[in-house]
Amino acid sequence: MPVAAADGSGWDAIVVGAGIGGLVCAGYLAAAGRRVLVLEQHDVAGGNAHVFRRRRAYEFDVGVHYLGDCGPDGILPAILRGLAALDRIRLRPMDVQGFDRIVLPSQVIDVPVGWEAYRERLCAAVPDERAGITACLEVFEAVGAIMRAVLVDPPEVARLTRRYPGALGWSQRSLTRLFDEHRLSPLARTVLAAQSGNYGASPAGATVATHASVIDHYVRGAYYLDGGGQTLVAALVDVVEAHGGQVRTRAGVRTIHCDGGVVTGVTLDDDEHLSAQVVVSNADYRRTLLELCSDTTAFPEAVLSRTRAAVMRHPWAILYLGLAAQPSNLGSANLWWFDHEDIEGAYRRSEAGDERLPYIFVSSASARPAEQPWACPPGHGSVQVMAPCPAAMQGLEARDGRYRRDPEYRSRKRWLTTALLNAAEQALGPLGEVIHQETATPLSHQRYTRSSGGTPYGLAEWGGIARRPETTTPITGLHMVGQSTRYGSGIAGTAVSGIRCAGEILGRDLMREVYAGAVVADATRLPDRTPDRDPLAISRGQLRRDARGLPKLTLLQPDSRVAAANQPLVRVDDGTL
Repeated sequence: MPVAAADGSGWDAIVVGAGIGGLVCAGYLAAAGRRVLVLEQHDVAGGNAHVFRRRRAYEFDVGVHYLGDCGPDGILPAILRGLAALDRIRLRPMDVQGFDRIVLPSQVIDVPVGWEAYRERLCAAVPDERAGITACLEVFEAVGAIMRAVLVDPPEVARLTRRYPGALGWSQRSLTRLFDEHRLSPLARTVLAAQSGNYGASPAGATVATHASVIDHYVRGAYYLDGGGQTLVAALVDVVEAHGGQVRTRAGVRTIHCDGGVVTGVTLDDDEHLSAQVVVSNADYRRTLLELCSDTTAFPEAVLSRTRAAVMRHPWAILYLGLAAQPSNLGSANLWWFDHEDIEGAYRRSEAGDERLPYIFVSSASARPAEQPWACPPGHGSVQVMAPCPAAMQGLEARDGRYRRDPEYRSRKRWLTTALLNAAEQALGPLGEVIHQETATPLSHQRYTRSSGGTPYGLAEWGGIARRPETTTPITGLHMVGQSTRYGSGIAGTAVSGIRCAGEILGRDLMREVYAGAVVADATRLPDRTPDRDPLAISRGQLRRDARGLPKLTLLQPDSRVAAANQPLVRVDDGTL
């Protein structure tokens, strides 16, 4: 089993950041026999896929609300199968008749699995514009199929391009331009783009390829993780460590040394120096280039200029609620709720500084069947209310890391919490007894994931809308993975960036190999999955697995309740985000 030298030298590869992209890359490198060290500044691995616990009763997913394309031929299952990790998680299908529910003032649309069913559902919602909606969906289906084939079956791309002439011509144009081409009404545009929050951009700021890939991803089949996102993270940590790698949390990287155009290692925040000829950055792309790299002269000036001027995708505000009862009208489907029927107008107003929320997204893990209830005590509700963060909340900056005590921040956060609560009550009705509430802002995201602009979605404009960098760089030995790479946002996109990057380092087309059924990892090395396994503890890494401070989940005691149903909803957060 490969082990690094005791003095910290001798690592074949160092991965900076333990998000899904970094862990997938590290898993494949370790399984191939490379000595891999993963360094994570937070106290738990996972990035936007991690969970946190409150009151020893509630567990909240930060970013894993549902996954797409997880059927037998799905891309993410293939990546996990190649790491012998697929059997270590439980993927459960959402309702094929309505995994998402779009609620508009005039109607409710349940989004089904399957392109034909999806087409009929949307056309039934706006029957007068059937022709335009059908034309747009034909483009989405074609572009989505082509983009997917690029990853798993390149020879199929030529056949699909012949089958769908003109599709690629639309792929890099904006979604708004496609809508304009077919003269769609604001209602039709809203119905088609209602789930744009999955990639954090408005129709004017997203390419057809971005939107089509995401819709295709879910229409192929929407799933959720039984036990939450941390189970996926823990499975990947198991793979890395079982194959001789190491995952170190609370190990922030200050510098990536790449003098003379060649990477040589990293220096941590505590001045520890570690050597390696390969460094994979799963850190924020802008921070990697402009803050972490000791020498960027190997990068073309055009790349550096684009990075300095880059615009990030929308940051989100998230209200985490622990309720004494599950809301009666919130089922297992995710809810996209609008108090208007003009999504483009709402985005424009928000980007111009309007304080109104463009829409909200509501997800409840406690409403979904699970073998092991985990999100909250039996009968209670664990609900997340999310929205693109209004511009009024985005201008704040952390002052010496003490933003949570800043009076202006606290005032704006109270206003934001009230806005989210009011929208939630309009969408769901009375929330009843609120046991716990906590709001995450862009500064919260920056604190925990060190993301530029506090967005979980990466770059929006990098010399063009949706243009993004490759995983390779001009610096020998330096690679990139994660939300800002060309493979897109979300769990699947970052996982693809990780396997692609590992393949580039190893000189193999790992994506095609595992999609064809290859298993790179050794399943016999993986630890047993005992009933008392705690994914959050495993995700701290072996060195800190038993360290103090890990919250345990126990049944909620009656005397811990802090808010009665008849109390005002406007109050200071209970949490620390």
